[in-house]
Order: sequence, then C-alpha cells, then structure tokens
Amino acid sequence: MTTFFRGRGAGAAPAARVRAVRALRTALLIAAAALASACASFPGSRPAPYPAAMDLPDTRPPPQDNGAIYQAHYSTDLFSDTKAHRVGDLLTIVLEEKTQASKSASTTAKKKDSVSITNPVLFGSPVQFNAPGILPLASNRSNGLGNSLDSSQDFGGSGDTSQSNSLTGNITVVVTRVLSNGTLVVQGSKHLTLNQGDEVIHIRGLVRPEDIQQDNTVVSTRVGDAQISYSGTGVVADASRMGWLSRFFMSVFWPF
Repeated sequence: MTTFFRGRGAGAAPAARVRAVRALRTALLIAAAALASACASFPGSRPAPYPAAMDLPDTRPPPQDNGAIYQAHYSTDLFSDTKAHRVGDLLTIVLEEKTQASKSASTTAKKKDSVSITNPVLFGSPVQFNAPGILPLASNRSNGLGNSLDSSQDFGGSGDTSQSNSLTGNITVVVTRVLSNGTLVVQGSKHLTLNQGDEVIHIRGLVRPEDIQQDNTVVSTRVGDAQISYSGTGVVADASRMGWLSRFFMSVFWPF
C-alpha cells in the first residue's frame, strides 16, 4: 500500500507540470497569431508598383511584306495634333487634387425627477410614530409617513473634426489600352529620391480624348475612376509614424 501511494504522488507532479507547459504554449501561440495579424493590418505599407510601360506588349500588327509604302498603325499623321490616342502614347496629367471635409456634432440631455409624499392625516391628526433605532434617521421619535425624492441628470457632449489635403504637380503616364468608345486607359508612376527619403506617386484611370488639351495634358479632376497614391519612405516618414507596438495596443487592447 505504501508503494502504491508513493507512485501516485510521484506521477501527479509531472502531470501537473505537463499541463502547465501545454497551457503556456497555447497562450504563446495565440498571442503570436494575434500580433502577426495586427501587424499585417497596419497601414503605411508601400503600394505595389504598376507594370512598367516598357514591359507592355506591342499591340501593333506585324508589318505586311506586300510592297506597299503605307502600313496600318505604322504611319505618322502629318495634319493631326499630337494628342495621345493610341496604345503607348504619353500623356501628362496635371495633379490638382484638393479635398476638405469638416463635421461638427453636439448633444445635450437633461432629466430631472421630483417625488413628494405628504404625511397622511387620520381623524384630524397627522400620523406620528417612533421608528426603531436601527434606521439611519436624524430623530427616531415623532416620525411621520411623509417622503420626498429629488434627482437630476445632465449630459453634454460635443465633437469637431476637420481634414484637408492637397496634391499638385505633373506626372506623365502611358496609354495602356483604348476602349471601344475611344476612352484611354492610362497609368504611370514617378519615383523620386531626395536627400534621405524616397517619394513614389502612382496614378491610374480613364481619360476621354475630349478632355485632353492641345499641349497633350489633362487635369487630374477629369480622370475617371482615378486611383492616385502618394507615399514616402525615409528618415522623415519613419519619424512621423507611430511604432508598430504602439499601433497594436492602440487598435486591439486599448478600450478607451
């Protein structure tokens, strides 16, 4: 009997340790998965570049060896303007993006309650009695049934938000496709390396030939389904961005 109880006690301690190790391992895996998912969702990543115009396939038909001087899609118009209208043509987009938004909200709520009960009168005399000493009263003698209750609530809240953005400049894009109605599909990017930082601008959208000016430019506000992104990397961008651990706690664990 002694040997049986010794073996049972010796095995209980390792089993408890194994369960504790398994629980700790599960908690660490859950925390690592949550951290990885939160880090993956943080903003500020650099957008993926568009395909380079030099890598686009040539949509012109192969030249015909029929002895003719004129070849379709290989000619140069002498009496037309130089506006972009074919795949591979260049077009300058004048960036004039300005947005401004503001919002204001105010809420006020008040509530006041008042209840009063007078002491009843029986046979011409007010009711009076002596209360037990256990009640928290100022006086336990000559008490009546009259009661009163007052309560008030007051809430006030207000909020204001304002945001404005501006993007100006020029970027030259390439025509990647011509739709059946003549609308041009354009896209392009510009990469700048200035001092200790990189600036990247991507733009993609639809342009009507009627909106193209004589100098082969179009205002960005005339670009349909526009996708414009401006991002930067470097010392200045890193200094103005919150750390990944601070963003994680602010977005996941901070309830206030």
